Amino acid sequence: MMIHVTPDIAVDEAEIEWDFIRASGPGGQNVNKVATAVQLRFPAGASSSLPEDVRARLVRLAGKRLSKEGILVIDARRFRTQERNRRDAMERFIDLLQKAAKRPRKRIKTKPTATSRRRRLETKLQRGETKRARRRIRGSEE
Repeated sequence: MMIHVTPDIAVDEAEIEWDFIRASGPGGQNVNKVATAVQLRFPAGASSSLPEDVRARLVRLAGKRLSKEGILVIDARRFRTQERNRRDAMERFIDLLQKAAKRPRKRIKTKPTATSRRRRLETKLQRGETKRARRRIRGSEE
């Protein structure tokens, strides 16, 4: 089954690996018995589902969630049920992929306007005048 991230990007569900572990925190008597926390593992560095530019942006966005082997690990333990944590991990994974799919806008270099250059020079002159006024006056010794 394919997970549709954007209209032109879909990830094969077979590439995603799920691990279920015991979560700390609230859960009552269940906390020590039921593995409710979820780890979603996705081979971001070697995925054939993602275009090269999206993969590169995903690796940069993932940060510490990416292992040395290039595997993206999303940990979900916010909720008390495994199903809700699984849904939460999948939502966060899709959100991260959608952010990676967006191409950053090119920065257009702009020149400072004539007014801003004039204003800058006037401010510099004024600052210099203030500093000159603070100097010791020549000829008057105290």
